[in-house]
Amino acid sequence: MQASSPPLLVLGIESSCDETGVALVRTQGSAVPTLLAHALHSQIEMHQAYGGVVPELASRDHIRRVLPLTECVLRDAGRTLAEVDVVAFTRGPGLAGALLVGAGVACALGAALDVPVLGVHHLEGHLLSPFLSSDPPAFPFVALLVSGGHTQLMRVDGVGRYVLLGETIDDAAGEAFDKSAKLLGLGYPGGPALSRLAEQGDAAAFKLPRPLLHSGNLDFSFAGLKTAVMTQAKKLGEALPARTADLAASTEAAIVEVLVKKSLAALAQTGLQRLVVAGGVGANRHLRQQLNAACAARGVRVHYPELHLCTDNGAMIALAGAMRVQAGCEAPQRHYAFDVKPRWPLDQLAAG
Repeated sequence: MQASSPPLLVLGIESSCDETGVALVRTQGSAVPTLLAHALHSQIEMHQAYGGVVPELASRDHIRRVLPLTECVLRDAGRTLAEVDVVAFTRGPGLAGALLVGAGVACALGAALDVPVLGVHHLEGHLLSPFLSSDPPAFPFVALLVSGGHTQLMRVDGVGRYVLLGETIDDAAGEAFDKSAKLLGLGYPGGPALSRLAEQGDAAAFKLPRPLLHSGNLDFSFAGLKTAVMTQAKKLGEALPARTADLAASTEAAIVEVLVKKSLAALAQTGLQRLVVAGGVGANRHLRQQLNAACAARGVRVHYPELHLCTDNGAMIALAGAMRVQAGCEAPQRHYAFDVKPRWPLDQLAAG
């Protein structure tokens, strides 16, 4: 889209897992779109009783939340539904039933309003979310995508121009946090609870493995670390409650060291001087501290989403949809027979 093109209002809907997010952004020629309003409902409280996300319950809750959230966003932005030009929605990856809720609502709205719709890749939303921050990045950069289900390093040369550099071969970093927390009896969601407890512990108390740290490639593996945490917890036995903070701190230190070292290796391999960190684990305070220090020592700029946009949210979906339209990667379609992609590798996303 050229700088002289009229502005577009893009409504974004996120429903890939256990957060329902809706947002409205406005395009401004070739500039980064402006976030007008967003609203988010988390299902954490509902899923706590089960120790994890229950897909059927997640889908039903998305149904209850998405339209009230849409009304809230429009009201906060001072806009009406009739002013929306494009409806973007998360097409994948994620839970199939949850994705279908967002896709169905988006296509129904598109058909009712006679406006085009656009299916967005969930991870592309995370990857581009730092463009809404007070310190937005510039292309090209290396992206570290770290969330509950994904740990990947990507080379990003522009919107839709992604090259996979490395990824986890088993558990993602977020899974390592959550599963380790469960082993320590910290409940759900485990990752944030483990990080809070780690603040009180000694990160050097236990020698835990750093899987694939010296593998010579940019892949990750965290399943072995989870097993090591379980083994250490069993060794401690009745002494575990007194040492839980130390074990939490040691676990967090192991995960963070691998993420930092691999990110630095990706920067060295590509020769790039800019790093973007996105996804839920990107909110981890220790990870941010370590990356900031390591990148500053190497003259590398590092960018993060705002903390409230690290979790799944509608703002990143609206933004990604708007940026794809701006870049000419994809033209929204008045085609409302939708499908979803629960498994959808980001590096297979077409640039147009």
